[in-house]
Amino acid sequence: MPKVSRKKAGADVAKPIPKLLVLKHGQKRIMVNRHKSYNVMLDNACKHFPTIPRNAMTFQTNQLDICEGQLVDITAETWEKVIESLTSVEVTRAESPLPIPLPPSGSTSSNAGAISLRSNNKKVRVYLVLASDDILSATIELSARVQELVDAVAHKLGGSTDFKTMWRGSRLNHNRSIGSYNISNGDSISFIMEQVGGKPVIYLYSPSDIDVSVKLSLSPEWSFSAIYPVVTLKQGHGQHVEWNVRTHQDGSLTERNSGLDVSYLFWEAKTNSDAFPRSPASELRSVDVFSPTTSTLGDMDSIVISVDKVTVYLDKSLKALGLHTEARTSFITYWLPSILKHEYIALRFVPQLAYERAAPLSLSPQPDIVTRVFMLFRRIRKEHLADWPNARMQAGKDVAWWADVVGVDLARASDTALFRVLEWGGMEVHV
Repeated sequence: MPKVSRKKAGADVAKPIPKLLVLKHGQKRIMVNRHKSYNVMLDNACKHFPTIPRNAMTFQTNQLDICEGQLVDITAETWEKVIESLTSVEVTRAESPLPIPLPPSGSTSSNAGAISLRSNNKKVRVYLVLASDDILSATIELSARVQELVDAVAHKLGGSTDFKTMWRGSRLNHNRSIGSYNISNGDSISFIMEQVGGKPVIYLYSPSDIDVSVKLSLSPEWSFSAIYPVVTLKQGHGQHVEWNVRTHQDGSLTERNSGLDVSYLFWEAKTNSDAFPRSPASELRSVDVFSPTTSTLGDMDSIVISVDKVTVYLDKSLKALGLHTEARTSFITYWLPSILKHEYIALRFVPQLAYERAAPLSLSPQPDIVTRVFMLFRRIRKEHLADWPNARMQAGKDVAWWADVVGVDLARASDTALFRVLEWGGMEVHV
């Protein structure tokens, strides 16, 4: 194994390999868990340096004797051989996207194969890099719109068209043609699923019937994609909505402008992927940070669980967070179809203070207690389970610890003599 160039006189003493690694890009420094898997390390770097597209990101080092003091690219093939000898890695953007290997010939993967949008016009062959790390090849005419390529991928995968597409570090406009971007044979286009804040719903419970104004704002990192009851959407620094409702003792609400009777207030939002938050590395934060566009889950703040155990785990966790039976059932049945697409998932609940910064909620009159529960989850490949030892251990802990993480006062949240607000929602993080 290559050795770090620092040497000491005398007998060599074996030192334990540190579990952490420092990623560096420009002036930013991030301490992360060390992984032998190149792809897992690449995933982690993408979370912390979101302005560098995955297929344009490369790792470099000058810490080995063989580097002769110069920064040298670390390839996927050499990563496992050198990683234990490094204390830090430079994260850089390649001048052009890294070459993407084609799927093995004769692959039986359901995602393997080629997409062809046929015509007699001039065509180009490109490689499509999916969020799952699968690669498709596509032959498409230069006059075709990017949206046609997106539709073809969605049709082949049998899923949604909610992708953003990236080429050479830039986001593609789906209404423009392939040829207008000077895309060439052999280029790669990354398909990234748009992240959605799914079905946050707001319940209001008051001991007597009262009129309430409910104002919800979003940071510029995401925008409303649906609201119900429908009210006027306002623009400012981010988007804002306001519902004026009459609460009833049975928990139902009457929206005063439309006269609609509803069980809760509903909203959904899509992330604005080009609006990255400003978060200087030197800034110290006293609470967890929640960013809709760059949400992360890690080995220390999450649990990892197989999907066959997730419904029982979620029901117990949501009960510990103050959700009543109907809310727990609605939460689980809403997210279950997305969860069941995977074999294992990591999940965590976002601290209320962090969530409040991304989606401020204000009511008049002011409630006695507000409980906001927002879950993040992501797929974990079976071969990557070894990279999540602490999260797997934490899945066996008493779920009551989530109440401390989120900041839930369970006694007050269940006190029917108080004016209470309960909200739940979530987001699948695509990496």
